[in-house]
Amino acid sequence: MLDWADTDLAVRDAVREFVDKEIRPHIDALESGEMEPYPIVRKLFKTFGIADMARESLNKRLARLREGGESARSGSRGGMFGEGSGSLGFVVVSELCRVSMGIVTGMGVSLGLTVPTIMSRGTLAQQERWLPDLVTYDKIGAWAITEPDSGSDAFGGMKTYVVRDGDDYILNGQKTFITNGPDADVVVVYAKLDEPGVDPRDRKVLTFVLDRGMEGFVQSKPFRKMGIHSSRTGELFFNNVRLGRDRLLGETEDSAAGDGRASARSNFAAERIGVAAMALGVIEECLRLCVDYAKTRKLWGQEIGQFQLIQLKLAQMEVARMNVRNMLFRVIEAGEKGVPISLAEASAIKWYCSQAATDVAMEAVQLFGGNGYMTEYRVEQLARDAKSLMIYAGSNEVQITHVARGLLSGS
Repeated sequence: MLDWADTDLAVRDAVREFVDKEIRPHIDALESGEMEPYPIVRKLFKTFGIADMARESLNKRLARLREGGESARSGSRGGMFGEGSGSLGFVVVSELCRVSMGIVTGMGVSLGLTVPTIMSRGTLAQQERWLPDLVTYDKIGAWAITEPDSGSDAFGGMKTYVVRDGDDYILNGQKTFITNGPDADVVVVYAKLDEPGVDPRDRKVLTFVLDRGMEGFVQSKPFRKMGIHSSRTGELFFNNVRLGRDRLLGETEDSAAGDGRASARSNFAAERIGVAAMALGVIEECLRLCVDYAKTRKLWGQEIGQFQLIQLKLAQMEVARMNVRNMLFRVIEAGEKGVPISLAEASAIKWYCSQAATDVAMEAVQLFGGNGYMTEYRVEQLARDAKSLMIYAGSNEVQITHVARGLLSGS
């Protein structure tokens, strides 16, 4: 893939027009928390028929499952916006990230993590129960694995647990840094099974689906963060929450179908790949702002774009843009061919793209000088947002480990 297809470019231009009309004028309200991001995404979905496309894709899938045409745990074939969305989904993500990465973060967790987990691990009845409102964004999803003492060591350090109680389970524990946590209607929660005699680090991880308002389930107020302010992040608390077996994804503890480790790992690669599209949006917006500023800002009687050090910054930004875009094209091509990208390669993509976006955004602030430190020039927001990509979806230090392990194992 050498460039965007004509259809991709047409979608890009249409989304860009929507962003300029519906998001840019409200960015300060989104950043302050005065305006919630969800209604804007729903309007985007309605405007471009995304909700209808996702609903149609899901209905086809459920019909195949009812007819026995495929396994209930066959997973999604269509990406964030449903079957057939392909590269268009990445175009939408990239364009939104030029203005508000937080909107994309919330949307990505709901559609890119919560939905695929239920789709790939749930029974037909569970998919029919939760997916119709989630795929259209009528309901918001959250994906809860991170805990206060188990960030990168997600499984080993996990303390949230369930105890069998007859045919039910009793859930206790806490999750933190949960995107959409304060507002989610549906939450996928990972918890360890209390197994006496088994080392806590090695206990089975099970995956459950909770609904807002369940007794003993508390969702915190939004955290205050350095960046991605339009994404609402919080904590979840579980105090003797009773869960029927119908809330256990797959309705089985069998390790082949029910173990949460496999469920989570299958999402790690997809989440990290998505960072490429997010990073591209940040880089392209920084480059656009910097080129315009370099042409209009004058020092010592000439545009600053005439100074070689400024030209070097712009050239480095352009090289970063080309590299990140080409990595994204690799992802799109692999998806079109049905070739899975390994966790090691996904980690490499995430590591490079997040670092590139952060470097470009920080250089954009530097190029703008004092103005770059001011909110009205927007590059300071892009810099704050970009930094989250180096932590989001697993810290970059962990990505390095995955890349090295892939090399050493020969995979």
